Amino acid sequence: MAQVGIVMGSDSDMPVMSKAAQILDELGISYEMNIISAHREPDEFFTYAKSAEEKGFKVIIAGAGMAAHLPGMCAAIFPMPVIGIPMHTTSLGGRDSLYSIVQMPTGIPVATVAINGGANAGLLAAKILATSDAELLNKLKEYSKGLKDAVVKKDEHLQEVGYKNY
Repeated sequence: MAQVGIVMGSDSDMPVMSKAAQILDELGISYEMNIISAHREPDEFFTYAKSAEEKGFKVIIAGAGMAAHLPGMCAAIFPMPVIGIPMHTTSLGGRDSLYSIVQMPTGIPVATVAINGGANAGLLAAKILATSDAELLNKLKEYSKGLKDAVVKKDEHLQEVGYKNY
């Protein structure tokens, strides 16, 4: 049974949304990924959002661009956490998506990551799940240690070769 639902309004969102899936894969978290347009397929969207809890989802990651209604509508229907990923857009650079997702009315919160922040959405979903999963929490600690080790290694390389040869 999938713990996380990943939903996007268009296949053009896949490069960003796949980064969330990659993080979940790396941490061993099950997910289901769908393309559903809240505007073009309202009936399918409502079925998805209303059935997410009974499917076992604990978190939904929803990516959307432009008007970006998908995350907010998920949050209006799904009783558990929703993480919104604003997509970069050509007209306004993703600010339209960002504002649409973060400016939710009181009572309908959507946790929001950076524009095109797929990896952070996956990590935030994992951290939410880790509040009740000690094994996953340990995996997240190891993941963070790996990030630190990578920075240390890069600094060691810099110190070894100098910035002109980096």
